Amino acid sequence: MKKGFFALALMTVVLIMLALAGCGGSKTYQPQAINEDVDVCVVCNMQVKDDAFATQIVLKDGKSLKFDDIGCMNEWKRKNDTSQIGMDFVRDYNDKEWVEFKKATYVYDASIRTPMAYGIVSFKDKASAEAFLAEQGVGQIMSAEELANHTWKQSKEMMEMPGHMEHGEGHGEAQGEGHGS
Repeated sequence: MKKGFFALALMTVVLIMLALAGCGGSKTYQPQAINEDVDVCVVCNMQVKDDAFATQIVLKDGKSLKFDDIGCMNEWKRKNDTSQIGMDFVRDYNDKEWVEFKKATYVYDASIRTPMAYGIVSFKDKASAEAFLAEQGVGQIMSAEELANHTWKQSKEMMEMPGHMEHGEGHGEAQGEGHGS
């Protein structure tokens, strides 16, 4: 009887250890709330508004990097080690819900006004992007994969409008300007 009990106990311990090992294998990353009083874009140092243009990268160590425009997030990815990204997020243009970057659908047109004039807005699904496109009458729908080959340029016309600044300008006194849509 003792041998059977010992074998059953040992098997139970092994199964529990296997189950626990499987649970720890995948870490979930969650976006942090935007705090307009303190959050600034890590690329352009402009205030990050709690709006449809905010984007965010959560690193594997849990640190959150916030951006005021998807173009700034792309700029950071282009210049930094992306292997440390746990998850990247964009906001749905309509309801401001966080969406995984790779699962979102995007609309691009140089005339779409965004904080840093990259002209890209994000949506949680293709139907929402198509509705926006139909309403605006301009733009092209893109996936996250297609954005990888996108020519990331700021619209010179939009940048010349009041409130917009090039990356690297206005680190302080003008924070928050140019974030309207």
